[in-house]
Amino acid sequence: MATQVFEIPKSFKKDMKYTFCPGCDHGVAIRLVAELLDELNLREKTILAASIGCSVTIYDFLDVDSIEAPHGRALAEATGVKRARPDKFVFTYQGDGDFASIGLAESMHAALRGENLTAICINNTTYGMTGGQLGPTTLLGQVTTTSPTGRNIEYYGYPIKIAEHIALCDGTAFSARVSLDSIANIRKAKQALKKAFEVQLQGLGFGFVEILSTCPTNWKMTPQQAHERVRNEMMPVFKPGIYKDVTAQN
Repeated sequence: MATQVFEIPKSFKKDMKYTFCPGCDHGVAIRLVAELLDELNLREKTILAASIGCSVTIYDFLDVDSIEAPHGRALAEATGVKRARPDKFVFTYQGDGDFASIGLAESMHAALRGENLTAICINNTTYGMTGGQLGPTTLLGQVTTTSPTGRNIEYYGYPIKIAEHIALCDGTAFSARVSLDSIANIRKAKQALKKAFEVQLQGLGFGFVEILSTCPTNWKMTPQQAHERVRNEMMPVFKPGIYKDVTAQN
């Protein structure tokens, strides 16, 4: 049987080193982004706005021009970059805490204004880099370092459903939620990311993809157990799908 050889995307740095925890889905997500930058011939015209958290190390992987934003301000910086250089392809890569907690105002208003850029949000239901605290997407009943008895409605409220909220913004051209728990869903994730890239290239407005991801270290699980949790606990609450696509409405 012939061995299949996977080509390394040209958008990856040649001296790239893997820095994420074993079983973390950030590596898969960044691989998909790199593949699309190659396929759409975007690497030389791309500017990345990276956020604070585990997601910030994306610029250790991608060989593109990058800026680092203060916590929560990636879409504010990306807005400035895109308005100053509308000829560039601009995208953000953020965690759920960065996008939907400290950066919620920046995120929602970028969508409401219809900023012609792309945002990617990794949802792992926790603050991964800083020790696994409760975040805006933490599930009801989920135990974290700051919710030791589990998230309850009375004290913490409900988790935010990001893709649905972004879809309600009039300036949003595309909003979807995907998962990386299986090969089939990874392929769907790439299709959604491609659509979010294309709506920017077509000048249609704000493109957004929420990616359900594992955090085996803070969840205290094996990678296999973590992907089972995504399927059995996260996906019933955060349902994958396309929540808005203006190209389908035309």
